Amino acid sequence: MCRNIKTLFNFEPPATEDEIQASALQFVRKLSGFNKPSQANQAAFERAVEEVSRAARKLLASLHTHAPARDRDIEAEKARERSRARFG
Repeated sequence: MCRNIKTLFNFEPPATEDEIQASALQFVRKLSGFNKPSQANQAAFERAVEEVSRAARKLLASLHTHAPARDRDIEAEKARERSRARFG
């Protein structure tokens, strides 16, 4: 599951709220072992996703770099090429 979490820092355009939320959801799924929690665990699961999202937004806002921002399309093509090389 965590392989689906993508780097969100130093991209142009910056990470969207949906991307941050999706990465938080994948992280909480990995930690909990639940893809979809039971009703008994739903509130705790959703609270964890929101807290991780909040922490991720805070982290992304506080990071600094002198490196030029990476282009999403170029990075996506590099990932596709790595996948083709690995899986054929």
